[in-house]
Amino acid sequence: MARVLVVGDLRVQALERAGGHRSFTIVWPEGAVHEAADAFLRTHDGSGTQRTYAFLLVDHLRWLQREALTLERVGLRDLQRYMGLSGGRVAGPHGEPWRAGKRPYGGSALSTAAACFKGFYVHQASLGVNRELGDQLARTRLPAQADRRRQFLGHLRRELPGQPAGPAAGAAAASEDAARGRPGAATRGGGHGPGPAGSDLAG
Repeated sequence: MARVLVVGDLRVQALERAGGHRSFTIVWPEGAVHEAADAFLRTHDGSGTQRTYAFLLVDHLRWLQREALTLERVGLRDLQRYMGLSGGRVAGPHGEPWRAGKRPYGGSALSTAAACFKGFYVHQASLGVNRELGDQLARTRLPAQADRRRQFLGHLRRELPGQPAGPAAGAAAASEDAARGRPGAATRGGGHGPGPAGSDLAG
């Protein structure tokens, strides 16, 4: 039976390098490396930033899958919507909820995410992919200010028992599996690393 690709199948993979060095990349369900993500993450090889960026980027790439958006078609408004869904203060409709059941990113995590996504898409543009978006991001900042109303409501939801799961609960659970290190193998070896440090990213 053919396996159906579901949101959340993309995952972070830890790779053991020579000399005990560990790096992080993103792989597809069958273990093949996500080439675009890997090329960007390699620019941060050997730094703690690479691990943090990998976990932020894999969640964003899963959201692109759900929205049926390719790297060639994603636009600035799409990135703004994603930041709004992740906890940023963004005006206008954001679409179907994402990260349901998980705490919205705080200000520090939003700033890191904004830097990660800007770097990723500017890197893509330098390779000839979606140059329009790369040009826009070179002149525009992604929203990185936390929506305090959502932070407060998220706190209330955690305090109230028996709250029903949201429509994207399955996607959020799959995302959590990857952040916790679901079993799997990549074509370039290595085991899963744990989720990113800090409550803002792992919450």
